[in-house]
Amino acid sequence: MKCPFCGDENTKVIDSRPSEETNAIRRRRQCEKCNKRFTTYEKVETIPLVVIKKGNVREAYDRSKIEAGVFRSCHKRPISVSQITQLVDEVENAIFNMEEKEIPSSKIGELVMDKLKSLDAVAYVRFASVYREFKDVGTFMDELKKLLDHDDVKKLQ
Repeated sequence: MKCPFCGDENTKVIDSRPSEETNAIRRRRQCEKCNKRFTTYEKVETIPLVVIKKGNVREAYDRSKIEAGVFRSCHKRPISVSQITQLVDEVENAIFNMEEKEIPSSKIGELVMDKLKSLDAVAYVRFASVYREFKDVGTFMDELKKLLDHDDVKKLQ
């Protein structure tokens, strides 16, 4: 494992334990050259997953795309990085628990929206507006009305 600080390849594991709520091992490492510490996570390699995009274009699953979308929707909201990571972990676990080799991007988007809806209504509406490609203010208002009808008013504040 290369040190992220100095790039040296000689690092040692100083602590190892199961990561909470994920199927990973958390390893605390120390670089033998610069003595800085960093954390790595070891996960079981799973079968490659292909995402079916609009127009039946297929591409390899990329967790960072989900993270980027969730981070954008949570911008300037009172949501911690650990909450975002947990949300993405839950979505990813749900995806891999389906045990499919291919999954439509629409299914991933719906999973993300379900999780965001319970986390923060504003982040949910932001994500939905991009994901569902709201064409006009009326479509946006329809989504807000659905949200308000489900007694999520408190989360909008």
